[in-house]
Amino acid sequence: MQVIATAGHVDHGKSTLVRALTGMEPDRWAEERRRGMTIDLGYAWARLPSGRQIAFVDVPGHERFATNMLAGIGPVPAVLLVIAADEGWAAQTEDHVRALNALGVSHGVVAVTRCDLADPTSAMAEAAERLAGTTLAGVPAVAVSGATGEGLEQLRTALDQLASRLIAPDPTTRVRLWVDRCFTIHGSGTVVTGTLAAGTVRRGDVMELKGREVSVRALQCLGEPVDEVSGVARIAVNLRGVAHDHAHRGDTLLSRGAWRDSCAVDVRTNHRELPTHLVVHVGSAAIPARVRVLPDGDVDAPAPSTACARLQLQSPVPLQVGDRLLLRDPGRRSILGGATVLDPAPPPLRRRGAARARAAALREDPGIPDLQRELARREFVREDLLSAIGVAVPQSLPPATVRVRSWLIERGRWERWREQLRDAVGAPQPGARLDAGLTRSDLVRALHLPDVEVLGALVAACDELEDVGGRVRRRGAVSTLRPDIAAAVRRLADALARQPFSAPEQPQLSALGLGRRELGAAAAAGVILRLPGDVVLLPDAPQQAAERLGMVPQPFTLSAARQALGTTRRVAVPLLEHLDSIRLTERVDGDLRRLRG
Repeated sequence: MQVIATAGHVDHGKSTLVRALTGMEPDRWAEERRRGMTIDLGYAWARLPSGRQIAFVDVPGHERFATNMLAGIGPVPAVLLVIAADEGWAAQTEDHVRALNALGVSHGVVAVTRCDLADPTSAMAEAAERLAGTTLAGVPAVAVSGATGEGLEQLRTALDQLASRLIAPDPTTRVRLWVDRCFTIHGSGTVVTGTLAAGTVRRGDVMELKGREVSVRALQCLGEPVDEVSGVARIAVNLRGVAHDHAHRGDTLLSRGAWRDSCAVDVRTNHRELPTHLVVHVGSAAIPARVRVLPDGDVDAPAPSTACARLQLQSPVPLQVGDRLLLRDPGRRSILGGATVLDPAPPPLRRRGAARARAAALREDPGIPDLQRELARREFVREDLLSAIGVAVPQSLPPATVRVRSWLIERGRWERWREQLRDAVGAPQPGARLDAGLTRSDLVRALHLPDVEVLGALVAACDELEDVGGRVRRRGAVSTLRPDIAAAVRRLADALARQPFSAPEQPQLSALGLGRRELGAAAAAGVILRLPGDVVLLPDAPQQAAERLGMVPQPFTLSAARQALGTTRRVAVPLLEHLDSIRLTERVDGDLRRLRG
């Protein structure tokens, strides 16, 4: 199937032509039929001579309903441009073509209607001339009459040829369905409709709508129930457990966890004089936005024909690299032009000169998803973010890319981090209180790393460094404690002499002179055992625990272990997990444990 939108001036015969092609009434409202004018979107479908099915989204032509028109043409790949032979090119014809050009629609057919009332030659010549400078240049034109049926077979053939030229989308890709209609069916619940551009929707799928998980109760395509449907297609989706007022035109039904909502987006536009506020049209949505034009870096060079801008959207929408947007001035009710999404997840512009630097970084970006370009610009990024903005990540990465779990890092940035890590660990720290290396958190902050996982991989990539007790130091370096820390550790040992598992709590540790930094130094030196939850024991605690646990029936419960050790749950839980990690104990049958060997 292919989906085509109509376009053209009011009362030029769009609905009449759709009715003649399909035998269906596209005007859904009684008011539309009474006034003889399309107000909202209409839908109809037919089978072409080749056997292909084609669905029409019939849009209103009146200027007052421009927002409805834009919601109809936004998600579709092709257009049927209707021009009356007795009136020719008109005001809304021009507006609709400007919108199609802004959205990058390049496939279509021109239908010159009312050829029974006037010679279509002049209108066809004018249409070819007017379309020459747009994305629709060179599309075929057919003279037709919806009233007499003249030219309908030629038009069907032209539409058939158009459908054959449209690229079939990937049925396995993620789904983004722009909702253009929402209604309730008694006994079934909420139904949303839209043009499925790509991907596949199945009955029973769990999807996302406005941040909520929803399930697909039933599906229809062209009025018939189906179990699954792939794009391109007109579909109606019955959603389970969704209130009617929760879904509206402009919302998106998404594959679960596959998209990222954007409130800020960097774009390239061919309209350099942008107002500070405008309306962004994408899919079936219309979103108010604030505009910040990014200044070009070279002030002496001739002004380029395009400009980069940061759009701050009033409400979030799921966007990907390469999406086409239409920019409209709501005050003048005029279409300003189109824009291509370059980055739906841009960095903040906080420092002086950041906007100019950002414009320079985007200057050569064509707006096509590309992994190497994204890595060169971002230097490091999570794989799931790239996937969410439409950038594919292959299993075999380019040579200049380093993968650290979920992070992809540009090779140059990786090498700079390695050098900075070596310098930070090897250099003496002015006024440092401790001499047992640097903590992971300090290094993450100093190197501006995105995650402690990346630090671990960097340490592993530096043969001369090691991570001991959460502190990174030169391999083989001897950790020495300051006298005051050594004295505090002796006081701790005295406190634990008779009850080795009665770990003091934080206030008691502070009273002994052991704050967090002192504990870190002592753990790095190996004179204490520091467990999660600020549980501090002596280094021989695991061996003593194993001896006591060997005297209880095997396997044992947490409660039995706590009693044997004479301690509390606060200490017993992390201690037993530590014993598991060093393979003194092991789990068996759920929560039961036993000594190994």
